[in-house]
Amino acid sequence: MRRWNDLADEILGPLIWPQHPILLARFGLRGLRTILDVANAWFQDDGARCLLGGCAAHTALPLDMIATSSYGMVLAITGHAVGWPMPRGGAGELSGAMAAYFRALGGEIRTGERVRALTDLPPARSVLLDVGPRQLLQMAGHRLHGRYRRRLERYRYGAGVFKVDWAMDGPIPWTSPECARAGTVHVAGSFADLYRAEWHPWNGKHAEQPFILLGQPSLFDPTRAPAGMHTAWGYCHVPNGSTVDMTERIEAQVERFAPGFRDRIVARNSMGPADVQRRDANLVGGDINGGAATFGQLFFRPAARWDPYTTPIPGVFLCSASTPPSGGVHGMCGYHAARSALRHDG
Repeated sequence: MRRWNDLADEILGPLIWPQHPILLARFGLRGLRTILDVANAWFQDDGARCLLGGCAAHTALPLDMIATSSYGMVLAITGHAVGWPMPRGGAGELSGAMAAYFRALGGEIRTGERVRALTDLPPARSVLLDVGPRQLLQMAGHRLHGRYRRRLERYRYGAGVFKVDWAMDGPIPWTSPECARAGTVHVAGSFADLYRAEWHPWNGKHAEQPFILLGQPSLFDPTRAPAGMHTAWGYCHVPNGSTVDMTERIEAQVERFAPGFRDRIVARNSMGPADVQRRDANLVGGDINGGAATFGQLFFRPAARWDPYTTPIPGVFLCSASTPPSGGVHGMCGYHAARSALRHDG
């Protein structure tokens, strides 16, 4: 945690030439293990195992899969080093601020125009595509050949998500006072419960008591709800492309740890994987991580290349979560893709 800034330089991008090789090696010795092994080795307390395991479960992978420890450690470290902040007014404020800055520099933003092929774009020295492998094949498949095309065709997507948004006439009545003071809550139960819940979606099943990643921003940001009211959201992992409605199971799981929760719901909105993909075609089958975070796709996304942001098409780059360091609220995929484009443009 004390050397987070140095570690971030190493792991939040492509693995090329490490500037802090000893630090990276120390992280790798722990991070390339399963979170199941690490949590059991480090902690005797089940709550501590759950805390670390819940961070790793953001990957939507089973907790006994190699390299899940790396994700769990990174989220836990950032929680200590910088916190897990939320933007006042909602995540849209971030993109709104960046758009305003871009326009101030003379940039133009056009929306509502679907790009079905690269030829739909105007001529440019560099084109950065915030799309996944499947969309890249649709847009430029005839110009992609050999190993790169085969790798895109074999690219594996991970579990989908089922999300519920709630409008409530009061805060969630957690029995644990700590949960009532947290912006993010991992709802699981025991470490064994968490393990079972995350094993199911990877193996094509739906957990009866799912692991829920829950946010309750109105506790800290009054702009999220009218006076005296509250908002919250929660999602669980489901098999990719699932059509099962998980609303009842999600709400029952929250009610398990917050009796009276259902009585405070004024309105809800549920979204399954198909709804998620309709909103963003890159989220294939509801996979919000841009592809399964397996060991093979941890460092080499979407294909094994010295510069993973380049494509075989000159001047065309990928900047989506399907490139390193994969999905997450960090923007580093675009940052490194932009640097790659600048280098190639001279």
